[in-house]
Formats: sequence, C-alpha cells, structure tokens
Amino acid sequence: MKVGVLQFFSWSRRVPLETVYERALERIAIMDDTGYDAVWLAEHHFNTYSVCPSPTLMATHAAARTKRMRIGTAVTLAGFYQPLRLAEELAMVDMLSGGRLNWGAGRGFDMKEFRAFDVDPADSAERYRESVEIVLKAWRNEKLNHEGKYWRFEDVEVLPKPMQQPNPPFWLASSSPEAIRKSAEAGYNILMDPHSPYAEIGEKQALYHRELAAHGFSSEGRDIPVARLLAIAETDDEAREVARAGAQWTVGSYGQGKRPVSGEEDVDPVQRYVDDVVIHGSPAKVADTIARLRGEMDLEYLMCAPLSHETFMLFTEQVLPKLLS
Repeated sequence: MKVGVLQFFSWSRRVPLETVYERALERIAIMDDTGYDAVWLAEHHFNTYSVCPSPTLMATHAAARTKRMRIGTAVTLAGFYQPLRLAEELAMVDMLSGGRLNWGAGRGFDMKEFRAFDVDPADSAERYRESVEIVLKAWRNEKLNHEGKYWRFEDVEVLPKPMQQPNPPFWLASSSPEAIRKSAEAGYNILMDPHSPYAEIGEKQALYHRELAAHGFSSEGRDIPVARLLAIAETDDEAREVARAGAQWTVGSYGQGKRPVSGEEDVDPVQRYVDDVVIHGSPAKVADTIARLRGEMDLEYLMCAPLSHETFMLFTEQVLPKLLS
C-alpha cells in the first residue's frame, strides 16, 4: 500500500503565517524519512482554509528539504493559469526535484476564485481540460502547435522539458460522475476527493473502472489516490473531538465557497463529516478502519489529510509502519 499526505496550509490567524509554512515543511522532512510515497500540495486562493496560492513555488521548497519522496500537487487549478507558464513552472519543479514531480490538476470549486480570476464557472471544466491538454502537448513535443476554444499557439518551444519523459505522472481531480466519465474516456488517472462519504467513494471508483473498460483502457497498474481526512488521538473519544473540530473548520472555511450538492440540504454538514468522511480514532482503531476500507473499496493509495499535529505524529509512528509492512 502507498501512503501520501494531502498537505493543507490552514491558517487560523492565531499564529504568524510563516509559522504555518515552517511547521508544514518540518513535517514534510519527517515524511521523507519515514516511508511516505509523496506529499501532495493543495492550491487555494483568498481563503484561510489553505493559504497556498502557488503549489509550484511551495514544491521547490519541499523538494529542497527532501531526497526520496515524490512531490505532488493536489491540485493545480489549471483553468486559472496561462497554460504555457504552467507547463514551464511544473517542468522546472520536476528538474529541480530530480524527476520527482506528481502533477494533479483540477477545476476548482470556489466562486470567489472564479470571479477574481475572471473565469466563467460554466466554462471552467472545458477550460481546465484544455489547459491540461496544452501542458501535456508542450512537454511531449519539441514545439507546440495548438488551436482550441480558449488558446491558440503556433510553433512555440516550451522550455524546460520535464526530466520525466514523455511527461511526469499526472492525475485529474474527478469528483462528479460527469468528471469521472470524462477522465476515463481519455484514459487519465484520477484523484478521489477528501469530502465525499466512504460509500460514495466506492461507487465513484466502480464507475471509473467501468468507464475505463468501456473506452478500451485497462485499470491495471494505476495509482488512484483516495484522499481522506484523518483524526487520531490516544483514545477514540479524544479523536472524535479532533474530527469534530476539523469538520467545523472545514465546513466553516471550505464550505463557504463550495457549490451545493443536491440531497445534502437537510443534513448537518459537520455531523456528516464526522460520521461518514473523517477516519478517526485511536491508532489501533484507525489501522482497523483502513484495513476495512481496503476490503470495501480500491484503497491501495491512501492520501491522508491529518487534522492535527498529534494526528500526523501518531499516524507516522504507529499506523504507517503497519500499512507499509
């Protein structure tokens, strides 16, 4: 089993923001020494939910503090970029890290971001997918020629090329059934989101594998990271309180900009996270829960998002060795 960390940079304003960054980078150094496959850096804008507007810039710092672990983005919001700049910057990360880049791309969800970057939400899915297409073409070809709906380029040599050829491994964040179908239709790998209940993740995985097969693609050999929020403490009761606090923070910050989901209007969102989304408990209980989920869904790559420093340390010291053995 592979295990990575979905690294947020949540800021409560009680401590300096530079302290948040330094603590995260210290944890990333610990990850490199303890068997984690990758750190995945989350991009967000205009929100204390995670103050990381440039995952490529943060990735260079993470690469400089590590030697073995892969450096991922989960995700770069590809539709908000000029795609040639994105291709260049990601390729530089791959070069500077010695070929350790994992690229995850996504559409985004926060209406504030769409407004500030002047991107029409109705066009955002097409725009981000075209941006992904351009980045891949820029990496794979000596010179780029592209004529699409949003961008047109002729005979452009995009440099540098990434160290990993023809391109670094890449994934598209795919949460909705439509997005999953689109990704499977192209044969792309996907990232599973940290906010859907366990049962929905299993259903989405099944849909993805069916759609891959329907379009002539195999499921074999694919890493499909499943992101899960994580709360661990010495006792189950203490961990549940960590899970509740994390759920309250998530709903209060992330939830403010999230598009509403049909059918969730009458559900207490905090309780939904605690009951059906966050993996929580003592180290022994969490290890048992992960073992159970491996049997219930395709959980061969866990991308965990710890909700406290204690969670991270207990997971690293007591749970991770069991998963890697």
